Amino acid sequence: MAKPKYKSDRRSGEKRSHPKKVQRDRPPYSEQQRSDGDAQATKSKPPAAPIAERQIFEGARLAEKTGMVLENPASDDYALLDSGSGQKLERYGKITIVRPEGQAIWLPKLDKGHWQNADAIFTGDREEEGTGRWKFPKKDLGETWPLKFDDLSYWGRFTSFRHVGVFPEQAAHWFALQKAIQHANSPVRMLNLFGYTGIASLVGARAGAQVTHVDASKKAIGWAKENQEMAGLQDKPIRWICDDAVKFCAREVRREQSYDIILLDPPAYGRGPKGEVWQLFDHLPHMMDLVRQLQSQNPLMTVLTSYAIRASSFALHEISQEVFAGLDGEIHTGELILKHQDSSRVLSTSMFSRFVGRECVL
Repeated sequence: MAKPKYKSDRRSGEKRSHPKKVQRDRPPYSEQQRSDGDAQATKSKPPAAPIAERQIFEGARLAEKTGMVLENPASDDYALLDSGSGQKLERYGKITIVRPEGQAIWLPKLDKGHWQNADAIFTGDREEEGTGRWKFPKKDLGETWPLKFDDLSYWGRFTSFRHVGVFPEQAAHWFALQKAIQHANSPVRMLNLFGYTGIASLVGARAGAQVTHVDASKKAIGWAKENQEMAGLQDKPIRWICDDAVKFCAREVRREQSYDIILLDPPAYGRGPKGEVWQLFDHLPHMMDLVRQLQSQNPLMTVLTSYAIRASSFALHEISQEVFAGLDGEIHTGELILKHQDSSRVLSTSMFSRFVGRECVL
């Protein structure tokens, strides 16, 4: 296969209760960079968004598990080889790369020879698109290379913002949703919000779910479609939608749509395809209200992940408890980590909080 170039609604049958609405004060907008350094803060203050009415969901507080640690151990597909001094040394398949990692405030354990022997190093010293900000000490690797997750093929890509198209720590969630779909008692509808390059969408579709994938970036949607072809899953039911996630969810609520599994991995700051401004701390509560209304009558799971350093796992936990109050299930909250291949050291990458329905098998 040549390397790629960069490039059934269903009405829910259940009766829905209408939660009480209340208008709450919300903090003003503030300039904010993405915590992972992907995007620069705007030079001018973004326009204030209209104040959204919050929902109040009546019901008891759910059973909970906090302080959980979900680990993605080393495999043939991926391994974290070392980290330290603000960098991490990783292996994707057979290719080793060096990238910035703000959480790695300790010293590396491996000697400099291991780091200098990497196949690709992100330098960030040039304002160029594509591979222009990467150094290839041995040979030019091009823009893309084939990768796998659990025998599912997709394309890695050297981007100008240091990412390669996959967040390997998310594998813990991918294995969980795959198992939940395979053990479900009825067909599963899955919604992947802020879906990026679509690995989770492909995992869900391969397991048997009908998937709706939403992302505001046309490039990300194009990349996700290339991954679908690379994985040989063209016949699987996946809707690829380029849209603002909040607007899409609001329309789905009006259409009385429902989903059994919902994933959302919102950025700290972002913009929609029509310039819509997203600020995590301003807009996540309303987004979660919409997500609650999109859950099916017997939801399997809803997974919220955040890479915002300012956030706390307990902040995610409490918004989940508020939004999913009264449902039949539990709230699980903790961190996603990567364990180093040859040491006991671990690297925390993000926080999560997930609702797990009573009928969900993990």
